[in-house]
Amino acid sequence: MKKILLVIAFVVVSATATFAQQLAYVDSEYILKHVPEYTAAQKQLDDLSKQWQEEVDQKYAEIEKLYQAYQKDQVLLNEDMRRRREDEIVTREKEVKDYQKQKFGFEGELFKRRMQLVKPIQDRVSKAIQEVASAHNFDFIMDKGKESTFLYANQKLNKSNEVITKLGYKPNPSLAN
Repeated sequence: MKKILLVIAFVVVSATATFAQQLAYVDSEYILKHVPEYTAAQKQLDDLSKQWQEEVDQKYAEIEKLYQAYQKDQVLLNEDMRRRREDEIVTREKEVKDYQKQKFGFEGELFKRRMQLVKPIQDRVSKAIQEVASAHNFDFIMDKGKESTFLYANQKLNKSNEVITKLGYKPNPSLAN
């Protein structure tokens, strides 16, 4: 009887081990830090964003000057002149908000530029991850990036350096978080 239970236990353990899924993870931020084109693209996007934000700030400063001048002159203006100045301030504010939305909004110029510059790099990284997964017969590869929900991750399962090597770069541990 003991031998039968032992054989059944062995078969069950073997079967579950056979059907166990292969799992690994990568750190996409760490990988992207190794891609010089990504760093250059991020710098270009940051510079563009800073330039556009300065333009927005400058336009808001002009509106603030108009508003202060209006506040100062308000008592001297007749009803029609007051209304025109108020309308001008409101119109300028709307223009700035529209400009801001055009540059920074969902599907704005910054979003489109980011897609143009970063998407090809992300596609290359994704392809390298898929190749590493296929080469090692992994069923799942998870990302341990910024939005990581890992409570624990065994470093042996980290395949980030293999992906970096697959992309043609040399892993640099000092870039890890």
